[in-house]
Amino acid sequence: MSSANTSSQQSPELELESEQQQKKTNQTKSKIPGWLLAILLIGGVSLWQVFATGSVPTAEFSSEAPPPKSVKTITLTSGTSNRQVRLLGQVEAGESATISPQLDGTVQRVLVREGDRVTARLAVAVLDDADSRLALAEARARLAQEKSNLARLQIGTRPEIIAQREAELDSAIARELEAQDNLERISGLTEAGALSQRALIEARAEANVVRSEKYRVEALLAEAQAGATQEEIDAQQGLVAAASAAVEQAQLRMQRTEIKAAFSGIVQSREVDPGDYVEVSDPVLTIISDRSLDIFLELPESLSGQVAAGMRVTLNARALPDWQQSIEITAVVPTANTASRRQLVRVSSDNPPPKLLPGMAIQANLAVPIESLDTFTVPRDALTRRGNEWLLFVVDNDRAQQLEVEIVADLGQEVVIANPQLQEGQSVVVTGGDGLTNDAVVQMVNNE
Repeated sequence: MSSANTSSQQSPELELESEQQQKKTNQTKSKIPGWLLAILLIGGVSLWQVFATGSVPTAEFSSEAPPPKSVKTITLTSGTSNRQVRLLGQVEAGESATISPQLDGTVQRVLVREGDRVTARLAVAVLDDADSRLALAEARARLAQEKSNLARLQIGTRPEIIAQREAELDSAIARELEAQDNLERISGLTEAGALSQRALIEARAEANVVRSEKYRVEALLAEAQAGATQEEIDAQQGLVAAASAAVEQAQLRMQRTEIKAAFSGIVQSREVDPGDYVEVSDPVLTIISDRSLDIFLELPESLSGQVAAGMRVTLNARALPDWQQSIEITAVVPTANTASRRQLVRVSSDNPPPKLLPGMAIQANLAVPIESLDTFTVPRDALTRRGNEWLLFVVDNDRAQQLEVEIVADLGQEVVIANPQLQEGQSVVVTGGDGLTNDAVVQMVNNE
């Protein structure tokens, strides 16, 4: 009885507390937003379904394999590859000459200046030629005299000379007869004592003189009638030849007073002015050729022995942006520069562009063969980089096999690679390699 009474007595208090708690709950619910209540309600329903059914819903997975990835491939082929090497060099004149006089003299005129274009054998300077002109005149006079003497010997004595000699001989004979008669007369008178011995001596001397003159005239007549001997003619011809050589020498000295260009080109420098006295071998002008140029290119030490005459290079110059020329290497200089340790190759051009001048910088591209075993050339797109590795995918039985390769040379759009597992005839992926994995199934399309 007591417990029942106690329960009945407390029930009003419990009811009051219950009402207060219900009010607090209603107040709390009124503070929660409606959207959050909706989410809580849906979540509660879902949990109820899980616990009610006793199982968790699972996703449906397809048992079918993914489709093969389409790739484009090429076939590896062997062959010698080339790598492009860029060379630097300088343009130099193919011909260059320092013009000097061939005889001493005073410079009278200088006919050109720096930058002037000259042609071969054109006079560029003139020396004073007064002495040379006098020497030439003297040599010509001597030659004329010797030629006249030779003509006289070759033609022989003229008939009028022979007639003159004959007349002289007749006169000499007549004078001899007269002198002989006078000697006989004086000799008789001397014996008779009419004349002194002195008169006889003088008469005899006179007769001897007349007789000697007759002998001389006879000799001249004989010479005129016989003519000159061959020995005399030969000797005179030698004198004519010597005189002719003297004339040629004088003419050569006269010509050498004009200093001429040795070849066509451009005057690079001028060393003298009018009035300067120059001696043989003194520099007067420097001329460089404008029709032939030599281009010297430097080779790195690593290429020594790999470059030979006949290999082609492609030339270009910064000063001529629109110019490019493919030309063969003319020669390889067999020594290296002591300063740069680089070997030089020479490229000669007989028809260079007008604006390409000596002293300009030149650039060249040289294709050097790559002679390495187990290497192949593939497009750059065939490689895939992952980290520090370069990968190549080889297709075998419709599956991609991943190979790590070494890049031997970079050729721009192509690269030379090496891997012992690569063989000629294999198909390698060039398009579609991104995202491929080892042993992935692929489908080759547009196989090249």
